[in-house]
Amino acid sequence: MPSVGQTTRPFWLTTLSKLEGMTKPNLFSGMQPSSGSLHLGNYLGALVNWVKLQDEFNAFYCVVDLHAITVPQDPAVLRANTRLTAAQYLAAGIDPARSSLFVQSHVAAHSQLAWVLNTITGFGEAGRMTQFKDKSQKGGVESASVGLFTYPMLMAADILLYQSKAVPVGEDQRQHLELTRDLAERFNSRFGQTFTIPEAVILKETAKIYDLQNPDAKMSKSAADTKGLVNIMDDNSTIVKKFKSAVTDTDGEIRFDRAAKPGVSNLLGIFSAISGHTVQELETRFAGAGYGTLKGDLADLVVATIEPIRDRTNALLADQAELDRLLSAAADRASEVAEATLKQVNDRLGLLPKA
Repeated sequence: MPSVGQTTRPFWLTTLSKLEGMTKPNLFSGMQPSSGSLHLGNYLGALVNWVKLQDEFNAFYCVVDLHAITVPQDPAVLRANTRLTAAQYLAAGIDPARSSLFVQSHVAAHSQLAWVLNTITGFGEAGRMTQFKDKSQKGGVESASVGLFTYPMLMAADILLYQSKAVPVGEDQRQHLELTRDLAERFNSRFGQTFTIPEAVILKETAKIYDLQNPDAKMSKSAADTKGLVNIMDDNSTIVKKFKSAVTDTDGEIRFDRAAKPGVSNLLGIFSAISGHTVQELETRFAGAGYGTLKGDLADLVVATIEPIRDRTNALLADQAELDRLLSAAADRASEVAEATLKQVNDRLGLLPKA
């Protein structure tokens, strides 16, 4: 496998070992392999925090490919995106010696527990999930799959299998976590103490990353204009070009004001999130400078941050056998925990064990 560093051994070649510090609480979170590249908003909004959480929790991080197929997928693209998503998370600092980063479909217990949870979820209860209502209305109820309807129960299974005490969630998933808690308490009440009741992890406030061409909208892969979307896998010249063409305004003053100066404020927010400097410090630093200076310095900073992640990602993808080995080993570790939970669930339900 090609080396990406001259002085340190690449982290993905670290000898895999059992996770240390098993007295720490368990944490679960997942990401869908829904695009070819993570973008800057994904990185600063979620991934940076996931890396930090490895120090505080026994972390189970999952590429949730079963969730992805609730909507139509091209099989070859899904397989490629699954590897690419995992590689980017490893490249950005998810350490396979401290966390389990695995593919959801590699652990059969996810589907098995999801079915059990389906049987204790009310139809009306599932129908009240706002995300299903929103997505089914956009695409039409007739085209919405049953899998999309039962998505929250699979998510609950993901979390409960690992006796997760902590679950990092955004606002769009908060309702699903509340359902997970309700289902865990319901099962425990009917069949005896089985599941840990998970708690939401409210991540430290970070700057929201907005589209470079439409700074009133969050950066998103679904944006109409890709010029405002900065991808982890973009080459350096593309990143620089996108920042140099970022929307600002005409008054020329570099100061933070979301209402009056959304474009400049977005650039300052990104600069602050990456550099660790406060917005006030950056306003002082760039006082009297032009927008070109701010854009140029920020482009250089983003390139310096993203380039090593992109290089490590490409190195991982260049050795597909090693990447698959890492994911397989992590799935084996995850399966040990998941199967123990599922065995207890089946026993409590009265299902006949296999002889």
